[in-house]
Amino acid sequence: MKSFLKLLFILCFVNVATAQLTPPDFLKASDTLHKPRRNFVAITEASLATATLIGLDRIWYADFDRSSFRFINDNNEWLQMDKAGHVFTSYYVGSIGAEVLRWSGVSKDDQLIYGATLGFGFLTAVEVMDGFSAEWGASWGDVLANGLGTGLYVGQELLWEEQRIKLKYSFHRTRFAELRPNKLGDGLLEEVLKDYNGQTYWLSANVHSFFKQSKIPKWFNVAFGYGAEGLIAGTQETQLQILPNQQRYRQFYLSIDIDLTKIKTKSKFLSSVFSVINFIKIPAPALEINSLGKIRFHSIYF
Repeated sequence: MKSFLKLLFILCFVNVATAQLTPPDFLKASDTLHKPRRNFVAITEASLATATLIGLDRIWYADFDRSSFRFINDNNEWLQMDKAGHVFTSYYVGSIGAEVLRWSGVSKDDQLIYGATLGFGFLTAVEVMDGFSAEWGASWGDVLANGLGTGLYVGQELLWEEQRIKLKYSFHRTRFAELRPNKLGDGLLEEVLKDYNGQTYWLSANVHSFFKQSKIPKWFNVAFGYGAEGLIAGTQETQLQILPNQQRYRQFYLSIDIDLTKIKTKSKFLSSVFSVINFIKIPAPALEINSLGKIRFHSIYF
């Protein structure tokens, strides 16, 4: 199953690499509209999106039969871990889109209209391509998840003019990938993108932003996570045919976290690095409550 996290990692890499190969003043956001920057952003985003879509069509979809456009209902698959991935990716691609427009001096409204919706627009285009593939089909659930990720970013900007609650991601290797490497990944890199058993998606809330008069460190976050275990196939019915004795269950976590963008540093390079890797939830103690009715404490959870 495809993972749109690949796109996010590429965009993050391009973002930080471009910043580091230019003079220091290039990193500073413009106070007023800077047309050359705006045009550069528009051309770069359009070119990157076009190249990615063409690449998917030639490399990925070309290996499967085409069909007339159709919708499918896959909302009961993978205990909705794939939907969490869509929310996450849409949120961060939109965040990057808004940030580069802010760097260009574009108005706040236009940042939200044309930048924050970048993730939703791109992922919807990919969903249309899925719709013409006999292997998949377009998913209303995926579209709604994409919209939720965009809405989380835009809603906070409209309500607070800042991202008090950020989506984050963590991963640990599991034994399940080796049982179905074609579905869950063969090797660490593929497992990071495909093995839902090792993925956890977090809502990381910055405590100081809600209690600005408190002495709580500005970087301190409380995180609420969602994960799953025992996933060998998308549905329970398919899994029973492959590994009938394996239970599937949901996991809910409570942990602490750090907002790296709130850490003060005089280094613009370090600040850029913190900004890029801030989507990763730091390893920390965590309390797990799962749908089997069990409670577990993890001294360090990845």
